[in-house]
Amino acid sequence: MSTDLINRVLRFGEGRTMKQRVSRVAQIGKLEPAMQDLTDAGLREKAEELRGKVGEGASLDSVLDETFALVRETAWRTMGMRHYDVQLIGALALHEGKVAEMKTGEGKTLVATLAVVLNGFAGKGVHLVTVNDYLAKRDAQWMSPIYEALGVSVGVIEAMMPEELRRQAYAADVTYGTNNEFGFDYLRDNMAGRLEDCVQRGHYFAIVDEVDSILIDEARTPLIISGVPEAAADTYYRFARVVPTLKKGTDYEVDEKHRTAAPTESGVAKIEKALGIENLYLDVNGQLVNHLIQALKAHALFRKDKEYIVRDGEVLIVDEFTGRVLEGRRYSEGLHQAIEAKEGLRIREENQTLATITLQNYFRMYDKLSGMTGTASTEANEFAKIYEMDVLSIPTNRPMVRQDENDFIFKTKDAKFRAVVEDIAESHERGQPVLVGTISVEISEMLSGMLTKRGIPHTVLNAKQHEKEAEIIALAGEKGAVTIATNMAGRGVDIKLGAGVPELGGLYVLGTERHESRRIDNQLRGRSGRQGDPGRSRFYLSAEDDLIRIFSGDRMYKILDRLGPGDDLPIEAKILTKTVEGAQKKVEEYNFNIRKRVLEYDDVLNKQREVIYAERRQVLEGEDLSDRARDWVVETLVDVVDEFADDEIASSGPLVRFVSGATSSALTSWHKGWGQWLVLALVALHVVAIVVYRVRLRRDLVTPMLTGDKQLPPGTPASLDDMPRRALALLLLAACGAGVGWLVSLGA
Repeated sequence: MSTDLINRVLRFGEGRTMKQRVSRVAQIGKLEPAMQDLTDAGLREKAEELRGKVGEGASLDSVLDETFALVRETAWRTMGMRHYDVQLIGALALHEGKVAEMKTGEGKTLVATLAVVLNGFAGKGVHLVTVNDYLAKRDAQWMSPIYEALGVSVGVIEAMMPEELRRQAYAADVTYGTNNEFGFDYLRDNMAGRLEDCVQRGHYFAIVDEVDSILIDEARTPLIISGVPEAAADTYYRFARVVPTLKKGTDYEVDEKHRTAAPTESGVAKIEKALGIENLYLDVNGQLVNHLIQALKAHALFRKDKEYIVRDGEVLIVDEFTGRVLEGRRYSEGLHQAIEAKEGLRIREENQTLATITLQNYFRMYDKLSGMTGTASTEANEFAKIYEMDVLSIPTNRPMVRQDENDFIFKTKDAKFRAVVEDIAESHERGQPVLVGTISVEISEMLSGMLTKRGIPHTVLNAKQHEKEAEIIALAGEKGAVTIATNMAGRGVDIKLGAGVPELGGLYVLGTERHESRRIDNQLRGRSGRQGDPGRSRFYLSAEDDLIRIFSGDRMYKILDRLGPGDDLPIEAKILTKTVEGAQKKVEEYNFNIRKRVLEYDDVLNKQREVIYAERRQVLEGEDLSDRARDWVVETLVDVVDEFADDEIASSGPLVRFVSGATSSALTSWHKGWGQWLVLALVALHVVAIVVYRVRLRRDLVTPMLTGDKQLPPGTPASLDDMPRRALALLLLAACGAGVGWLVSLGA
């Protein structure tokens, strides 16, 4: 069954449930006059009253109508912003643990306050997850007047924040932060040696902003905390020097569709000669094969300013979907080091994985999970299967009037970009602002150079400086503005139209290439036409674009040849658009399967992680584990004793065979049977002796453990009294780390 069909089935019955929500919103509206009659102090008292009811056992649903009406009135008084009815519907979806799909400019930040206040009354902590530190800080400060007026405490976690401030932030009713910070804090808590070193207090309810970006686009890269390094820098540099001398197609083969590279026999021979070894695949050469594979991938598949950028001597991964730099993330299996060697940078050595978790398994720990985004419908199947969240499309407050024009398709990239520059120049000349979307930093800078030659003033945003870019992109709707941005630069910031721009047709969104995911294309289009504003969008494509070349290249060229345009003339044809969308669907299915496999591996690891982390938590919380610890020691001693005794029995095998053979040859045929019985009797006596030996060992080694004094001598310092507990916690962590490393290697 196709993904599109599954998505349609999943949304069956949406109209009926929408009517129910509209009816609920009407009930909330009836409470508005009563809330308007309350003083500011009265609003605060009402909030405390509702919090008290929940604390006494009332369900959140029973106080929902009053809470939403209360928050709506508070927002109007403190910020001059009144929640629209459609925003109330969005908040209902969040409270129900669904994904609220709301178009750009529909006020998702304000929508979240309704569900936050309601669920905050439970006192268990609400986590509001954003895509970067800037948005976390901005949204918390922006909505703080509502929270402060109602007595709802707010915390923000940021990168490099001191432990004590983190703990205070998590103690608040609502905590804003990025997915990475929440995930890494969870891992760090489960590596802590003392309970007071932990910062999180549970996983009750999370609202994930830009939920598709976090739970889908970033889900292929797990969060990893690493430990002691292994030295191999010289080997990476050697392969980085040798691999560029190999010829593609002769010495190695590349599969761009599946992102793999492999050496041929001639390539292996050249590598062996360059390294001065006879056989690359001998055991003594250890990891050299992996070094070669990673060097080939770094050379042939990973391009600077597309898959990664180099900043301050460090290789930083660029998320292929969002265009954002993935701070703190590194490729695994030596690929990151291979890229560092290729770029001639200092190699940060490979590390042992101490703790890891996928974003899927982290967010599935929450008792209730919800999200909001402008584009989720195309991924409804994945949200349902992985996270058990339905997608609810929320109507816009005003009708959408943006014009989405047909794609222009060219034979070559050069022709495409020449046409792009002409289109930008024409729009700029008449004053219509243009937002140019690119899929990589490399293309952004190339296009910037072309515009500079034409004398067209413009701004380039590559999702490198979130706060600065948010300020710039907010001005992208001003008259005559030209802004080049990777698809996700400045996401989360509305683009408002300047004076006179609506009369010029609004913001023009121009895409220079289709993304692998239709959802990312929709996100780019969605930057125009907010809140009923006019606008238009168009994508420029070529048969040389990676998406089309890899997945539909031959077919696309045949169609273009049949239609017969010149290189500089575009084609608008439904059959071409369908071909492109078909390629996108193939990639979406492929990427979904990758994320699914990553999750399947992590599910195996997750079972171990849950057991070990639960044991560690019990240790840190002070539970008396002396009996359990002694049981573990006894089990270990018994295993050691039994293994030693078994070795003794095994060592008797040659003796048995020797005695049996000697007896058989020495005795006559009629004595032979008696001789064998004699041998068996001797062996039996030997085994009995070993069993007695095993019993004595158990008595001498194990019994003292069962009868010994559990208490440390009086006057033992508190630090020493706590030492066994901390040692046990560290042992559990080490056990988990060993398993994690093996499973991570298996998954890779």
